[in-house]
Amino acid sequence: MTLSLAATHAKGKFATDKIFGASAAANKDAAQYGKDKVVNATIGAILDDKEALVCLPTVEKVYRNLPINEVINYAPIAGLPEFLEAATALAFGDNRPEAYTSAVATSGGSGVIHHTIANYTEIGDTLLTSDWYWGPYKVLCQDALRKLDTYTLFDEKQNFNSKSFESKVNELLTKQDSLVTIINTPAHNPTGYSLNDSDWDNVLEVLKTAAKDQSKRVILLVDIAYIDYAGEKNACRTFMKKFGNLPDNLLIILGFSMSKGYTMYGQRTGAMISISQNKDVVQEFTDINQFTSRATWSNINRGCMRLLATIYNDKAILAQVEKERNEYYNMIRDRSDIFVREAKAANLHMLPYIAGFFLTVPAKNPDAVCDKLHEDHIFAVPLAKGIRIAVCAVPSFKITGMAAKMAQTMAVVDK
Repeated sequence: MTLSLAATHAKGKFATDKIFGASAAANKDAAQYGKDKVVNATIGAILDDKEALVCLPTVEKVYRNLPINEVINYAPIAGLPEFLEAATALAFGDNRPEAYTSAVATSGGSGVIHHTIANYTEIGDTLLTSDWYWGPYKVLCQDALRKLDTYTLFDEKQNFNSKSFESKVNELLTKQDSLVTIINTPAHNPTGYSLNDSDWDNVLEVLKTAAKDQSKRVILLVDIAYIDYAGEKNACRTFMKKFGNLPDNLLIILGFSMSKGYTMYGQRTGAMISISQNKDVVQEFTDINQFTSRATWSNINRGCMRLLATIYNDKAILAQVEKERNEYYNMIRDRSDIFVREAKAANLHMLPYIAGFFLTVPAKNPDAVCDKLHEDHIFAVPLAKGIRIAVCAVPSFKITGMAAKMAQTMAVVDK
């Protein structure tokens, strides 16, 4: 028997990340056969057509010109006020709801999820998300001694399954007094799906109905990590207007991140933004999440917070950043268009893709399919029920023909 000194709740912890595992396998294959022969569709970051990691040029220029004291100095626990103002304004665009809001800086979008779990659920509670979801949601829940349950994201017509969502919300609220629901939209990871206005009306109607029971606490966390690659900046934010005039016991939290929209992945800078009709709820949000920040990471990256504030407060710089980002959005759109078009021609079934870094092909045996694709030097991420393709990372000339090869492989393996 192996000696363990871990606390009871920590025994047996072990994380095998399929995303990084698949990426490592692709890199090993590239080292052996040459990068030009390998399709690495595992990476959740933008690579250009030469497969170099992208940093928006103006973002890099502003960051490199920050005073060194703004890079190395400590920051306030809650975040630089100028950063919080900028993050809130940029998250909403022209669609700020009629409600009280506040913001707390976090260690990336993951920090938003961590704090929401820690401060809005009880130990042992179950959180809710869709059956297609970013794997670390479950890891974050498990580490906090919570559980994660799912509703079926798509109905038989491949539309948002509001009936399944409603059923799961009601089921969980019969067992516990608080419910956190995580919805990653627009440009959902891993499918690229985005809820439309009708979907949002259904979601909010379900949550408002649940909130009629004043003994219940209903929290909706909207993970908007990919929103800046979801379409025209205000068109893809119109749903936020719907977050005004909601019940006092229904709290909305936006998960803002600089990782994708500002290509600052490893700088781990984000913000959680509260939306409520009740001023006390918003003040409590600021207090408890600031406290948890102090207890978790103390403060976050000052330089990256100053970067966002600098960009936001210079409208010419902001316009240039948005122009550069839009060029990469169109590049990703061109890549996804190739895959979607060729998938249709090859009768390869895909989940509905609207925009974003990823698209997904359902599969019965995802691991076996991905292993077989390695023979063609194609590397993707096997999920529980499908295969994730990172179109953000694969140049168009390598995307071409990929769907047909997947269809051929699945015809042999996925039976």
